[in-house]
Amino acid sequence: MTNTQKDTLFVLVKSLSKSEKRQFKLYVGRLGVNTDAKFLALFNLMDKMRVYSESQILESGIVKKTQLSNLKAHLYKQILVSLRLNPVNQNIRVQIREQLDFATILYQKGLYKQALKILDKAKHIAIDNEEKNVAYEIVELEKIIETQYITRSIPDRADELALQAKELSAHNVMTSKLSNLSLQLYGMMLKVGYVRTDEDLQEVTDYFESHLPDYSIESLGFREKLWLYKAHLWYSFLTQDFLSSYKYASKWVDLFYENEEMIHLNPVFFLKGNHYLLESLFYVKYRSQFKQTLDRLEKMTQNSDFPKNDNISSLAFLYINSNKLNLHFLEGTFEKGLYLVNIVEYGINKHKDRIDQHHIMLLYYKIACLYFGNGDNKNCIVYLKKIISNKNLKMREDLMCFARVLSLVAHYEAGMDYHLEVQLKSTYKFLLKMNDLQAVQKEMIKFLRSLGDIYPNELRNEFLKLHKELKKYEDHPYEKRAFLYLDIISWLESHLYNKPVGQIIREKALTITR
Repeated sequence: MTNTQKDTLFVLVKSLSKSEKRQFKLYVGRLGVNTDAKFLALFNLMDKMRVYSESQILESGIVKKTQLSNLKAHLYKQILVSLRLNPVNQNIRVQIREQLDFATILYQKGLYKQALKILDKAKHIAIDNEEKNVAYEIVELEKIIETQYITRSIPDRADELALQAKELSAHNVMTSKLSNLSLQLYGMMLKVGYVRTDEDLQEVTDYFESHLPDYSIESLGFREKLWLYKAHLWYSFLTQDFLSSYKYASKWVDLFYENEEMIHLNPVFFLKGNHYLLESLFYVKYRSQFKQTLDRLEKMTQNSDFPKNDNISSLAFLYINSNKLNLHFLEGTFEKGLYLVNIVEYGINKHKDRIDQHHIMLLYYKIACLYFGNGDNKNCIVYLKKIISNKNLKMREDLMCFARVLSLVAHYEAGMDYHLEVQLKSTYKFLLKMNDLQAVQKEMIKFLRSLGDIYPNELRNEFLKLHKELKKYEDHPYEKRAFLYLDIISWLESHLYNKPVGQIIREKALTITR
């Protein structure tokens, strides 16, 4: 039996809003003859299902097993056609493609002059909106049609089209090179996280420099600049140069505010740029600008003019709430942030089909940190278990590692040290297997392992020793990444000064004037 998560048709049907379902039924019934069509009956049945069941479909008598695959494929196509006709989805990109389709039909009918007129108009719209790939396709079709439709201006026209094709091709090649570099660097970030050694740094730097094409910033269009800033951003993140990541994330976001029409055409890239800007501000602890940027982003997404669809809603939920959690971490206001737990849980359930496992686990880790900072170690452990027990998480090994280290600390804090030794061995093996045993983690595991042999009156001295040892790594180029996931220094200071960890972080935040 097909799994709910794997049956693409069922997922598509369940993703439709009420208005989209209503439009689909109107679209199907537009000729009257389709009202009893099998694919509409299948649609109605799947719409009522809570969980996908192939046996339920077969028992309904709508279709035989041998015909089910074809019927599902037909229904899938009809839903997509209906969605394409929806005004919500009629953005510039779709409209240009539609004009290209119309011109192709006219060309095939031999109506060359009409086809060229439509193509010329579509080409200018495409170029004005930085849709250079489709603009290149249009020029190529214009060249084909001009060979069929001979006019006296063909010599000049041929030169004009050849020059346009050459310029658009150069732009598209540059975009392709920059997007490929950005994608590869992003893949490295997802798989292994930040660089860990000088060798890692050299490898990433060599890759970046050898694949970064020569360019003149003045000759780059919007899209090429966007991919250039993305590539630099991922390189900066990988190398933990957070001032540089702040610089390029700012350039990314400013590019959209300088070309506001692009926000409506590329809302996903606009949201992502703001998210990475906020992440960079979080890492450099620029609290005042973090709050301004987050507030501006939330207001923008709530604006009636901002594009609305399921994907954008999911990303807005993810980025805004993830950074609201980060703001409480920056300020040390863990208790005030607890209201976000229910909002995030509800949002994960609502958007689970459009948010990948990696980002869901990242939200769980942030919630775990929120509870840890609030002193609620048992709830912290509950959320960490969701990450540690996830066997399908293939990305961000560093997230898995620090979830286990935080789990050890939370178990100790909760007084659940009766199976700490088993967890210590399990975590140690995991870190060795991941080849991720850094100095900070070694010191943490060594400290936790020795707790059973320490008398209560010796505990403060041991905390002091660990604090002194870990302070060495706070500004270390590679070891400092441990403190991005878990503020171990503040946790130790909370024990040394007998204060809640949230109070320690708040006091530190007040000393930072940015």
